[in-house]
Amino acid sequence: MSEKFLPLAAMEKLLKQGGAERVSDKAKMALKNAIEEIANGIAVKSIKLAVHAGRKTIKSEDIKLAVKE
Repeated sequence: MSEKFLPLAAMEKLLKQGGAERVSDKAKMALKNAIEEIANGIAVKSIKLAVHAGRKTIKSEDIKLAVKE
């Protein structure tokens, strides 16, 4: 994923909130890629759920159901 959806600074902040004292650039990038991959999967499932329900609008319920699957 070459697009910048999530900033690396946010990844560092998440890791430091989790207890890390120092965070490498590779660790920030690995977390960013993992989160974006998971988020993309949730988005795709949410879209399918909304379409199945006959809607074009994605609702919070679609997201919640997609996460449970």
